[in-house]
Amino acid sequence: MNQFAPLPEATSLPSHQVCEQARASRDLRFDGLFFTAVTSTRIYCRPVCPAPTPKAKNVVYYPNAAAAEAAGFRPCLRCRPELSPGDGAWRQGDAAVARAIKLINEGLLSEAPVSVLAERVNLGERQLRRLFVERLGATPSDVHGTRRLLFAKQLLTETDLSITDIAMAAGFGSLRRFNTTFKDAYRMAPRELRKRPAPSRGEALVLRLGYRPPYDFATMLRFLHGRALPGVEVVDDTCYRRVVAPASQDAAPGWLRVSAWPNEAALKLEVHGIAPMQLQSVVQRVRRMFDLDADPRAIASALSVDRRLRPLVQRRPGLRLPSGWDGFEIAVRAIIGQQVSVAAARTVASRVARMFGTPVAMGDLEHLFPTPETLADADLTNVGLTKARAATIRTVARALLDGTVDFAPERTLDTFVERWTALPGIGPWTAHYIALRALSHPDAFPAEDLVLQKTLPVDGTRLTARALREHAEAWRPWRAYAVLHLWNAAA
Repeated sequence: MNQFAPLPEATSLPSHQVCEQARASRDLRFDGLFFTAVTSTRIYCRPVCPAPTPKAKNVVYYPNAAAAEAAGFRPCLRCRPELSPGDGAWRQGDAAVARAIKLINEGLLSEAPVSVLAERVNLGERQLRRLFVERLGATPSDVHGTRRLLFAKQLLTETDLSITDIAMAAGFGSLRRFNTTFKDAYRMAPRELRKRPAPSRGEALVLRLGYRPPYDFATMLRFLHGRALPGVEVVDDTCYRRVVAPASQDAAPGWLRVSAWPNEAALKLEVHGIAPMQLQSVVQRVRRMFDLDADPRAIASALSVDRRLRPLVQRRPGLRLPSGWDGFEIAVRAIIGQQVSVAAARTVASRVARMFGTPVAMGDLEHLFPTPETLADADLTNVGLTKARAATIRTVARALLDGTVDFAPERTLDTFVERWTALPGIGPWTAHYIALRALSHPDAFPAEDLVLQKTLPVDGTRLTARALREHAEAWRPWRAYAVLHLWNAAA
């Protein structure tokens, strides 16, 4: 790509007029949807950058940070592009680029070449590179490289971690490689960004996780609170806390806490006892769990076309998908929750966690949720489960261990549901619920849900699953958000 060259029309970049208006007004709703690159300074910024507005003739717009860096621009030290939420446009379906970005965010390219990434999404390597350039203005390697550098830049700016630990946390493998790559990209050594003294042991590491407003954090916490497993996680009116399994068996578990960042469009993530190598994965999980990369403007625009949903969207414009920390944990909860109330399912799931989970000593965080290895042959009849439900949990645990099912981010929704419903005891409702809460899939839709069937009509009738599914076709690719709006309306 030539320096400062305009991007192909196929990219996800908003129109030039929209970019100009958003930049001039510093509109937070567009944060992360595009970046402003200034040719006179060779620096790229978020559209909300507080610096003096550059002249329009010196501005070039890019759809993401990777495209700006591939064109030779450096990140602004004032608005800090690493804090912007991700572009949620890739979540509008199961296209190959969308699934490939999920894999990149999971860290695949830290351990494998682009050819493996292409194979995982059933494309040739050359075809995948071409699609990335057309869609994002950058290659898969560019996206991965920018992701690593921006995460390292955030750790350098916000934490007291040693530069060696930051290199490991960002996936560079060696301090020398990190120093060289960082200096080549940003024309400064990593140590030049350090502003804090040496770390104090025992203190939690704090990171800022940006989102695109509006964000209904109170409703998110209420949803998680009603399903929280005592001893594994604690949710109150201000924060979410949970215990985190260690990276290795000989290490101690850690914990995390998520709360609102005062007066900013961001959540505050505090972690303690988590190894540097786990940090990027933890951050990615929290971003998925709290749906921080969603574009509420696009979602509201799509759902508001439906007259039934329009007032619900207007009432809660910042509603997000409440995902879960661990896929197996969500799957067990979903099986337990088949045809029982949320409160009853929580009680039984808590017994499973207490009886089979690994004990820890962290105050009210008392145990880790059991692993598939633990439950594959466990006797679950003493926790209040029917024999059929207990058998289904053991079946799922074994299926995860032998690879029959998984939570692989490259799965399309249809493939995911097909593989899971092939297991005894797993129907469409359970599979879609797991897709919604474990994968945070924006189009998951449990049409067999009785609450949805009764809540969508306003005349007291109940729709069939087929009729509900047909009505919801117009909500694609955001059906999961419609589910949350209807569940909240029913509550």
